[in-house]
Amino acid sequence: MAIPLLITLLFISFASSPLAKAAQYSVLSYGAKPDGKTDSTKAFAAAWSQACASTQPATISVPKGSFSLGQLRFQGPCRNNAILLRIDGTLVAPSKYGVIGNANNWLMFEQVNGVTISGGTLDGQGAGLWSCKNSGKDCPNGATNYCPGGKNCPGQVSGVKISDVTYQDIHGSSATEVAVKFDCSKKYPCTGIKLEDVKLSYKNQQAEASCSNVGGAASGLVQPNSCLKT
Repeated sequence: MAIPLLITLLFISFASSPLAKAAQYSVLSYGAKPDGKTDSTKAFAAAWSQACASTQPATISVPKGSFSLGQLRFQGPCRNNAILLRIDGTLVAPSKYGVIGNANNWLMFEQVNGVTISGGTLDGQGAGLWSCKNSGKDCPNGATNYCPGGKNCPGQVSGVKISDVTYQDIHGSSATEVAVKFDCSKKYPCTGIKLEDVKLSYKNQQAEASCSNVGGAASGLVQPNSCLKT
């Protein structure tokens, strides 16, 4: 299945991590259902709002199961810079590609700093959109790959700066040929971006990466090849 978004994944040893004492927020407590059918968008948004408002490190827990999500924005700035989104299950996009349509993103992180997403699987359900495009019909563009901020991400108009975000242990396929995209402004470049053990393909072939005004480092197996500047 295709995933239209690259998201952060990081394995953490809680015995030594400062997040071990983090405030805990389970998406189940806010009404999320792990059945792959019930729309859990509002539940995830509510859990994020609580974690973002916390003055201490916070962990949002997503247990095993499939969680149906529409377009969702994880909006900052937050009151702490140590939020862990721990995913043990699968995040599933709407099965009908027209629901998201020409939206630039499925999942967005905007004006946040020090956010980590750990584990899990992203299922963008891109097969239907690919079939539409291959047929030559007039189809929506669909959601694109990860892009901080959504509009020239971040852009001079919004003044958003993305920094210190880690992407680790990500595996899957992209809905577009460019599987990893960072499009940051010259005025507010993205910094401290880390890619670790990332493997994404496009239609079972090698995908591409695109970087603008972003600095960071890559380690382990990273496919497509990293375009980050150290």
